[in-house]
Amino acid sequence: MGFHVIQNDITSIYLNIRKETEDICKPLEIEDYVVQPCAEVSPPKWHLAHTTWFFEEFILAKYLDNYERYNKGYSYLFNSYYKSVGNHWLQGQRGHLSRPTVNEIYEYRKYVDFYMCEVLTNMDPVSEIEFLLEVGLNHEQQHQELLLMDIKYIFAMNPCNPAYYQYWPLKVFRSRNQWKNVEGGIYQVGFNGQDFSYDNEKPNHERVILSYSVRQQLITNSEYLEFINDGGYEDFRLWPSDGHDWVKENKIKAPLYWSLNDGEWFEYTLGGLGLVDPNASVCHVSYYEAYAFSKWAGYRLPSEFECELGLDEGPHELWNWTSSHYSPYPGYESFLGSLEEYNEKFMCNQFVLRGGCFGTPSNHYRKTYRNFYRPHQRWMFSGIRIAKDK
Repeated sequence: MGFHVIQNDITSIYLNIRKETEDICKPLEIEDYVVQPCAEVSPPKWHLAHTTWFFEEFILAKYLDNYERYNKGYSYLFNSYYKSVGNHWLQGQRGHLSRPTVNEIYEYRKYVDFYMCEVLTNMDPVSEIEFLLEVGLNHEQQHQELLLMDIKYIFAMNPCNPAYYQYWPLKVFRSRNQWKNVEGGIYQVGFNGQDFSYDNEKPNHERVILSYSVRQQLITNSEYLEFINDGGYEDFRLWPSDGHDWVKENKIKAPLYWSLNDGEWFEYTLGGLGLVDPNASVCHVSYYEAYAFSKWAGYRLPSEFECELGLDEGPHELWNWTSSHYSPYPGYESFLGSLEEYNEKFMCNQFVLRGGCFGTPSNHYRKTYRNFYRPHQRWMFSGIRIAKDK
């Protein structure tokens, strides 16, 4: 993002990003803000408050003289997982709270924004506050994508299949079925630059990469239907052991949000329920499903570094699963202080996704960006990309 600009520009960047979060919530009714259908999905009200708490906790409370918190209880309610700054409300119980109200949360946002603008007006552009501001704004942009994910899950749990936005999709993605060949060699991977990046993208380092090809187009619904119709979910030979257990225990038969009615497959989208589009990319699949499909198709999942080297610039339609476990790079150094908990504590039992998606703000994404989820999770905007050895 970079903030080596005049103070007025910094304030404008801050306010625009904050507004984009609220714009995502404009189609919602008050009742939509408080629902939490499962532990991993947070109510939209909580996202609005938590991103605000981040600025209050890490900037205003530390660097603005005589700052008074909007409500001292919010530190407990809207801290996500930062143990170093105090106890927090349980993630799975965020939907239990009818208060504070949605209106109070919007007032909280206005309050914090007012004092943040005061800080930004007087900020030294090379101070520690600049770094914390960049983290805070990138954190808010992460939650913009999370908001869309969670809103979709909330709406999809309603048997009446209400639409978040009836004119969705706003964009239609139709990439060409092309493969990119990359010759083997020693490559520099990881972030290397002066702009912002997360600690988990660094340091830039060398990797030995064998020759490979990666498909630029994600796997489509029609291709995935062939896997389903060929008994892919029943063939234990295609699945990791944990994945096969997950399929059996949860009676998984299709991607999340798919349903079979009168012999036809339907899919819930942010625009409501409709027939599965055969040409669209298959979405909301787990690592297990991505692994099984790639094996069934005679290919494999790419590593995260094969994606970094082999994909075009800019966010793609969907994140794609990789074969890479989420772990630190050689020489990794976490953010300092309380922000040490931002990424490092999650580097266990998760897989990396690469490529960005339609919900990722374009100025938030980098080719080195590492998303990560547990192998069974699939409510995020996840798809399948395949690779092969040359």
